Amino acid sequence: MLANIVIQFMNGLAGASSLFLVAAGLSIIFGVSRIVNFAHGSLYMLGVYLAYSLIEFFGRSSIFGFWGGVLGAAIAVGLIGVVIEVLVLRRIYRAPELFQLLATFALVLVIKDAALYFWGAEDLVGPRAAGLRGAVEIMGKRFPQYDLVLIAIGPLVLGLLWLLLNRTRWGTLVRAATQDREMVGALGVNQSGLFTSVFFLGAFLAGLGGAVQIPREPAQLMLDITVISDAFVVVVVGGMGSIGGAFLAALLIAQAKAFCIGIGDVSIFGATLSFTKFTLVVEFVIMAIVLVVRPLGLLGKLQGAQRGAATVEPPLYPLTRPFWIAVVGLVALLALMPLGGDDYLLVLLIDIAVFSVFAATLHFLMGPSGMVSFGHAAYFGLGCYGAALALLKLKLPMELALLAAPLASGLGALVFGWFCVRLSGVYLAMLTLAFAQISWSVIYQWDAFTGGSNGLVGLWPSEWLKDRTAFYLFTLALCAASIIFLWRVVHAPFGYVLRAGRDSALRADAIGIDVRRFQWYGFILAGVFAGLAGGLFAFSKGSISPETLAVSRSVDGLVMVLLGGVQTLTGPVAGAAVFTWLQDSIARNTEYWRAILGLAILVIVLAFPQGIAGFLKQATARFTSAREREVVR
Repeated sequence: MLANIVIQFMNGLAGASSLFLVAAGLSIIFGVSRIVNFAHGSLYMLGVYLAYSLIEFFGRSSIFGFWGGVLGAAIAVGLIGVVIEVLVLRRIYRAPELFQLLATFALVLVIKDAALYFWGAEDLVGPRAAGLRGAVEIMGKRFPQYDLVLIAIGPLVLGLLWLLLNRTRWGTLVRAATQDREMVGALGVNQSGLFTSVFFLGAFLAGLGGAVQIPREPAQLMLDITVISDAFVVVVVGGMGSIGGAFLAALLIAQAKAFCIGIGDVSIFGATLSFTKFTLVVEFVIMAIVLVVRPLGLLGKLQGAQRGAATVEPPLYPLTRPFWIAVVGLVALLALMPLGGDDYLLVLLIDIAVFSVFAATLHFLMGPSGMVSFGHAAYFGLGCYGAALALLKLKLPMELALLAAPLASGLGALVFGWFCVRLSGVYLAMLTLAFAQISWSVIYQWDAFTGGSNGLVGLWPSEWLKDRTAFYLFTLALCAASIIFLWRVVHAPFGYVLRAGRDSALRADAIGIDVRRFQWYGFILAGVFAGLAGGLFAFSKGSISPETLAVSRSVDGLVMVLLGGVQTLTGPVAGAAVFTWLQDSIARNTEYWRAILGLAILVIVLAFPQGIAGFLKQATARFTSAREREVVR
């Protein structure tokens, strides 16, 4: 028993090293540039692929070939990071931080298809490390020699980073930029060069973290999303910007996973509890607990305030009569679409209507309420499963089953939101992600009730809605009413209270507003309508799967909101329409649709940093102002 515990502890140490390398790079980049680099997992994936190719090129049988390939892959990924920073990120440093997140998501799509083009879709199994292919005996158990080297790499890199950041002039500048990057620029420091060097180091560490894993896991295209989730968790649990915290969090999470695998299945009072399955969500449970107890993470500190125009939130202007006339006209035009007789167009329009509500509810949290959510798909997915289970398990008619969708998602938002509103910024966003992943894990593994990974099928609407046109008009009516209701709430007293808490929580509290309580109510309201969208989605497709709660669905929602513009009410609707249409039209015509979609998003981000609707709003305001000046003359 003791031998098994020791071996699992050693396995945890080996896993922690690679996780720490990735998280340290992400933490350094965020600390200086304030960019939540969603493409960091893609850099890790490139490290694995490049290590595979370079080791094959140098010769897998020699020590130089292996370690030369590993180091060469890390350097190559670092240089790729420099290219990304110079060509893309440097152009949007002054844009709102969420748009920087959108740009890095676009890079994820581009890099994934680049890897698909160069290495193919098949998993590539790398070689074992030359000279380290054997095992050592520890307490009667065999432990790989290579894993012993991995255990040493983590503390070695931690020590080198400490020396670099605390004993060099460059490290002093990095620490100063972490506290106040504008002041560093005011003192004459070349910020562009500093940011580029920081991005090289962060990308190098991500590439190194991937490269050293080549003997332990194959190179495959899903590594980017998997690793970025784990890296975000480590950085947040340790404390944003804390290298020591990242190392401590990596150890904690890797050990938790290792011991879950070591414990396996346990029988308690006749019930079997699978700790092996718990590895899917253990890091998110740890993150949720840590953030509730220590909102800044284990070793996190308050970040210095960043000055600049990008932090100013412009007001939402009252909805005018011409606006409502335009909305009514658009809904009427959409209601006439079935006259064209194209069933596929109706399917696409149903998706656009559903995701418009989903995006509008996320915008309700991000815009007026000021709460960024990385796990909003939880409420969409709970709505899907609430409707599906009410139909299949409770045998309710479709109409009543649809009512179960907002009820299930509202209950989820009621519980999750109570914890989430106690945090802010990235920590709040990551706690929403934790709750979403916990929900996904429960649904994914509860085979007897939710169908597990196979999902649920046979979710068809009632007889009067089986005709595609009837269901389209039904969906359009519910979605339009939901969006209009949310718009009205934003301009009601409740919406003004939410905006007051967003703009200045201290001032709102000083005049007697319980900011957290109203944010909690806003969280529940957004969850209810997101669940309604999920219920409509389930009946439109006829089946659902755990993917409705996955991280990718939450990211899609973020992209829709940011693409349209978070500072406008119509932005999420426009973003949902453009994103859904682009994804559908491109995916049907090319295998590399992700790259084309990513490039299209990058173009939009660079050309319209305020989003599509935000750009149109600004252009209209400039045109109106110019006309008024002409009248005065």
